[in-house]
Amino acid sequence: MAALSVVAALGVAPVARAGEFVRADCRTVVKPTDALRFDTDEHLRWYKRFWTGTCDHLTFCFPGSPNWNDIVGKLLVKGGPAEQPALLPKACRLGQLIGLEWAKDKDVQKISTKDLKVFNNILEAAGDPLKGVEAVDAKARALASQPARAAASQKP
Repeated sequence: MAALSVVAALGVAPVARAGEFVRADCRTVVKPTDALRFDTDEHLRWYKRFWTGTCDHLTFCFPGSPNWNDIVGKLLVKGGPAEQPALLPKACRLGQLIGLEWAKDKDVQKISTKDLKVFNNILEAAGDPLKGVEAVDAKARALASQPARAAASQKP
């Protein structure tokens, strides 16, 4: 409470966060949402959409699936109990990597909705979900390390 008083006294408003929405079993391996840096409140809301499928006052947002919480669940079922200890942390960390980049403003994002569809296809087609996650991880890291796309190239 004292910290909030100090924040209020300084006139610095923290970004409003509605609690953690990343699936519980991922929370032990990814940074908490409150510890992440978001460019805008909209960036945070798109990140939430990525994980949950929930549109929270987002323009041109379609709620539902796929969303990363569901994808992780499907991967764990597909991998079975023997693969889950290796698969869960990789899938969760991959979600944070992809989600943070995809949720950015379209003018600066390096991972697009088109890329998400490609990633989902790779994951669904992979006979071994761990190998699918590793393939998507390599592609996502390659995209995230590229220079920002030009705004004009974002338009259909």
